[in-house]
Amino acid sequence: MAEWIGIGRRARRCYGFDEVALVPGMVTVNPNEVDPSWKIGDKKFEVPILAAAMDGVVDVKFAIAMGKMGGIAVLNLDGIQTRYEKPEEILAEIANASPEEATKLVQSLYLKPVKDELIAKRIREIKKAKVSPVVSCIPQNAKHFSDIAVEAGCDIFIVQQTVATNKHISSEYKVLDLEKFVKSCKIPVILGNCVTYDMTLELMEIGAAGVLVGIGPGAACTTRGVLGIGVPQITATVDAAAARNYFFKRRGKYIPIITDGGMRIGGEICKAIAAGSDAVMVGSSFARAEEAPGRGYHWGMATSHANLPRGTRIRVGTTGTLREILLGPAKVDDGSQNLVGALKTSMGSLGCSNIAEMQDVEMIIAPSIQTEGKVFQVGQRVGMGK
Repeated sequence: MAEWIGIGRRARRCYGFDEVALVPGMVTVNPNEVDPSWKIGDKKFEVPILAAAMDGVVDVKFAIAMGKMGGIAVLNLDGIQTRYEKPEEILAEIANASPEEATKLVQSLYLKPVKDELIAKRIREIKKAKVSPVVSCIPQNAKHFSDIAVEAGCDIFIVQQTVATNKHISSEYKVLDLEKFVKSCKIPVILGNCVTYDMTLELMEIGAAGVLVGIGPGAACTTRGVLGIGVPQITATVDAAAARNYFFKRRGKYIPIITDGGMRIGGEICKAIAAGSDAVMVGSSFARAEEAPGRGYHWGMATSHANLPRGTRIRVGTTGTLREILLGPAKVDDGSQNLVGALKTSMGSLGCSNIAEMQDVEMIIAPSIQTEGKVFQVGQRVGMGK
């Protein structure tokens, strides 16, 4: 599989969304009759799409709206919503900052400590609306925050870091024992992020209820540029799915994987699921919703790092309501709206009645898939040429 890249060094060829395509089979299915639902723990969700735990994407109102439409919006417990009683004022500051000031401003605003009472308050607000609260934090805060979250009624807890491992080494601070934490937590714990077969398998072995796949592909993330780390999402997802399937055969327990980041349009979500994902986590598409707290801006989770920011604030604009983006009807022609409709139509066209069947469709290497025959769209900057 690997190719020589120099004397004594080989490298494996990996693939991203623009380099592959899905091939129809011998059967088609009415899109209105396909089932895109998925499960995490004992909870079933009708929409296999999660809104990322980013402050420009998810607040309490957004989480409630997304939940009522059948999906999940993850609240960031390390962010603005749990540091400030009135987060709207802080979010307005970030939106109004110049590009030159944005990162420095975000760094300063995230210096204020997280308040335990705000963690509980936000979760209870979501729970009160009869929506499953799903929250995320970094490993250093996981034990303390999870105790508060569970008591407040949280349903799923996510421990998320740039590169997840079960063997973190540090003499400077106390390291979270992930296995001990997962086993002691009273609610399902999703762990991430990873991009390899071995790490996916290990996270499942220590008790993860789900695994996030992806390092650096997000629109507002600069990890790949700053650190040089990452694996294109198609290959990362295929490898993680292989680990999931092996774990299921050996343990008899199915642990879903969630492709996290790098998907802008419906076709990319379809490709992620065809590569083996059970659900996807999306940020920038939802940052463009009228309901998103970022007011048309989106910034990476590590933008606030005091010493080495690995994210940036980008302008994504506001293109429609959350309902239009998630469920339609689409008002734009580039595939960035009606994401569920795109998935269901793709499933039907491929002859797939559910997610498991979608994971088994034929994929081909097709680097011309985005450009073949699209010269007028490119020239006029419409549709796939935007």
